[in-house]
Amino acid sequence: MMKTTVILPILASLISANAQSSGPIVNTSSASFQGTFDTTTNVTNFFGIRYASPPIGDLRFRAPQPPPAISGVQQADTRPPECFQASRGLNPVNPFVNGTVEKRQTVQQTEDCLFLNVHIPGSSVSKQPLPVVVWIHGGGYVGGSASVFPGSDLIHEADSGVIAVTIQYRLGVFGFLSGQKVKDDGALNAGLPFRWVHEHISSFGGDNEKITIWGESAGAGSVLQHVIAQNGQTRPQLFRAAMTSSTFLPSQYNFNDRIPEAVFGEVVAMTNCSSAQDTLSCLRAVDANTLEAANTNISMNGFFGTFLFVPVVDGSFITQRATEALRQRKVNGQALLSVTNTNEGVSFVNQTNLGVEAATYAVTLFPNFGAVQEQEVARIYAGLGSPLNQANRIMGESIFICPTYFLLNAFAGNGFKGEFALPPATHGMDVAYYFPNNARPSFQNPDFLKAFSGVFMDFVISLDPNVKVDPTNITPRWSKFNVGNTEMVFNRTEDSTAAVIHTTTTDPKLLERCNFWDSVGALTGQ
Repeated sequence: MMKTTVILPILASLISANAQSSGPIVNTSSASFQGTFDTTTNVTNFFGIRYASPPIGDLRFRAPQPPPAISGVQQADTRPPECFQASRGLNPVNPFVNGTVEKRQTVQQTEDCLFLNVHIPGSSVSKQPLPVVVWIHGGGYVGGSASVFPGSDLIHEADSGVIAVTIQYRLGVFGFLSGQKVKDDGALNAGLPFRWVHEHISSFGGDNEKITIWGESAGAGSVLQHVIAQNGQTRPQLFRAAMTSSTFLPSQYNFNDRIPEAVFGEVVAMTNCSSAQDTLSCLRAVDANTLEAANTNISMNGFFGTFLFVPVVDGSFITQRATEALRQRKVNGQALLSVTNTNEGVSFVNQTNLGVEAATYAVTLFPNFGAVQEQEVARIYAGLGSPLNQANRIMGESIFICPTYFLLNAFAGNGFKGEFALPPATHGMDVAYYFPNNARPSFQNPDFLKAFSGVFMDFVISLDPNVKVDPTNITPRWSKFNVGNTEMVFNRTEDSTAAVIHTTTTDPKLLERCNFWDSVGALTGQ
């Protein structure tokens, strides 16, 4: 007789197989795709849709090109491969202070990874165009993928009132190699631009005039980049609204500044292209695994918690520093909903370095700082807990929290601000509440689950979290941020028995610190 531990996986497999059936066929300009209907979720999934040509060979380091035409019906039933991955920096010192980069081991993935997944409610394409939410994954621009985020969760949270898209993009050196040579014969910020959703989502029953782009961490950073793209004058407008969870704005230098050029030089050296007459052509010819090794080595040797392959000011897609564009309110999109976590910085600061001083940490994080900035950081963060806690705040506020306020100010009276405060409220904790079928949320309170995830889908549908899909959602009336610096706090009682959701006013001392970070954007590269 078979043991229960053997029977259960077999039953689960059979149930999963029986829950799938052939879905509708959708025609796009390049191919026809047949989705798979999942009777368990009541969602049809189109997995692995190629939205651009493979970025390999001569297309490496170039702008995305339209996908090739494919005849016949393509079965969109397989999750796509991931892009090559790397990691955040692990170096206790900033290599762009001492100029050293060590070689480390790599993990191999794939370069041909420009795919997205489309998820539609029910078993057929809606005759009434539905609002669309596009999820852009996080991972510091060096990691992450689309398929670990079940689009069916978003559809469920919207009571089948949206179409969900999850998208992948080139990561690390493959998507964000910078420098003058890339500018001259390639595409800077190649991991950012995409137009496929706006052009084709109507074939899936989506309304391309009601697209909301949403991301977490680097995905939220990508949202920010698209908000400020082309001075806020992208034509056509690719989305009507934006949502950010933990807006990520690391040092984003001009494409040919010292640090991007230094990173380019390290890539060239690690791929044996230093002696090549045309180093970029040499990099295009390098085996992908060799390039991935350089990608991983350089990324891991960045200063602890930072990322080296990130967007740059390229002069065309991103025309100026983000803080400047936002100050001038040069934005794409009509409305914004942004949420930050209370303790954003903890995950990106070495918690074993108990003797770190705030000013020293800031100068290491932003190597263009001088004595004046060092003294000002020491002053404004004095009294905010231990030296380590001050470093946590510097990282969290400068890179994640303050850029969120810059975004909100750019949208003037059309932005909503929330705070995810469930202890310990560290970076990324909120994601489980958007996609509970990927990672089980730690706080299993029905009121909280419904309220927190629900406000995002309410916004996607109506641009107003006060217009609720579910009338039992306990979130109180939510004023826009410009009305008294109002925020909505999502928390729980100390004994974890009940949800606590309420409005508050942003701490004026925090906004003062954000004013400082805004004032030094030319030095931080923001």
